[in-house]
Amino acid sequence: MADATTASPAMMRAAAPSSERIPARRLIAFLIMVFGMFMSILDIQIVSASLTDIQAGLSASSTEVSWVQTSYLIAEVIAIPLSGFLSRAFGTRLLFAISASGFTIASFLCGFASSIEQMILWRAIQGFLGAGMIPTVFASAYTVFPRSKFYIVGPIIGLVATLAPTIGPTVGGIITDLMSWHWLFFINVVPGIGITIGVLALVDFDQPNFELLDRFDWFGLIAMAGFLGALEYVLEEGPQYEWLQDTSVAICAAVCAVSAIAFFYRVLTAEEPIVDIRAFTDRNFGIGCLISFGVGIGLYGLTYMYPRYLAEVRGYSALMIGETMFVSGVTMFLTAPLVGRLMLKVDMRYIIAAGLIIFGLGSWQMTWITRDYDFYELLLPQILRGIGMMFAMVPTNNIALGTLPPDRVKNASGLFNLTRNLGGAVGLAIINQVLNERTDLHITRLQERVTWGNATATETLSMFTQRLQGMGDSALMAMKQLSQIVHRQAVVMGYGDAFFMLTLFYFGLSLLVMLLKKPAVAATEPAH
Repeated sequence: MADATTASPAMMRAAAPSSERIPARRLIAFLIMVFGMFMSILDIQIVSASLTDIQAGLSASSTEVSWVQTSYLIAEVIAIPLSGFLSRAFGTRLLFAISASGFTIASFLCGFASSIEQMILWRAIQGFLGAGMIPTVFASAYTVFPRSKFYIVGPIIGLVATLAPTIGPTVGGIITDLMSWHWLFFINVVPGIGITIGVLALVDFDQPNFELLDRFDWFGLIAMAGFLGALEYVLEEGPQYEWLQDTSVAICAAVCAVSAIAFFYRVLTAEEPIVDIRAFTDRNFGIGCLISFGVGIGLYGLTYMYPRYLAEVRGYSALMIGETMFVSGVTMFLTAPLVGRLMLKVDMRYIIAAGLIIFGLGSWQMTWITRDYDFYELLLPQILRGIGMMFAMVPTNNIALGTLPPDRVKNASGLFNLTRNLGGAVGLAIINQVLNERTDLHITRLQERVTWGNATATETLSMFTQRLQGMGDSALMAMKQLSQIVHRQAVVMGYGDAFFMLTLFYFGLSLLVMLLKKPAVAATEPAH
């Protein structure tokens, strides 16, 4: 065992027999599944840039239309951990085909929705069924392929998991601008049919075990749905409704707490638990999930912060935001093969630490943000973000899942992907809270300084008053303009504080790498 632990990936690759080549049929089947996963993750964010168009099209209120996003996320977060059990029961081929076809049908129905209630229902079904594709791809990558090939398949799934949410707003903005919001959903139909047929024809990774369904733990499912669904709702709605001061958030927090106790009791005592949380006893998997949780905060947090800043402060359209955000996507795409090569030559723990520090540096550069930050000012921070994300994500996937025994990977994959999504939900809640609180604080401080005794403030006010002469109450209008400038400056300073918080978080998270064991290199290859 000591030899396996100290063996380097490069030595492992050199010792790998030539018979370990990946069969073409298997690789094509895997790539089809990866594309399905890409569609599922992309749909989390694809509507975010077009919610106002959907709101207008369905005559919905701003509160109602936010559920187009929330319903998908709640359904997805419940389905992801469930996929491990279902994958063992139905087999990879059948589960993925059901997920892909159900996701496709739900997408079609979303496009034809004529009311906000219909849209929310079909989005929830779309999220629940589509979620099964995500952990199934991760599990297949680390059970089907020999471990000497993880440097190839690891970057592929890592790239898709990070690239899809990053370019989601870009793709959504372009589709809505060129066609209409309906096509955000219709665009899934033809690829979805192709993926379903391709998976049914080519995937032969494992066999179903339908007997498991006789022992399906319905109580565990209800407890898990209450725990994760209510938690997602609290994190989504809490920041804008003052947390527990809102009745619905308080009720969901109580449901979450009670369901969590029932869920953990059930999974630890049931004969066939719906989720095997004992995977967390593996140190590398447990620490890998913590890092994945942290990566989720940055992945979804910055995909939210950059567009919000560009829309609120710079006044960008969805298309302009997409063009600006595209830099991170291109960087991730170009970095993925480099990470795959580095994993053969460098200890993966060092790559993860470097990635988290690079990500932190990208956030640190944004702490000096002003209202004039444009494409070129955001260029380097976004490049660092893309590099850091890939460096952190891909080796973490390999250390967490690639070192587990193959029979534990299916269950563990669901938990691993859940931590990334929960990280995103927690990150968005904290970022929203920080933005709200720090903006209010900066408004108060700036208002204390913008007084009649401040020469700059009085000069600016006089200038506005003169410019607005003859257009009504020029003094009042000038005061309103000055107030808007103060508010905008406070908002920008709030963004700077949020980026500084992320900087400290990622520098601190990089220290977790010291707790990881040097990943052992398995000498055996899973049965084909």
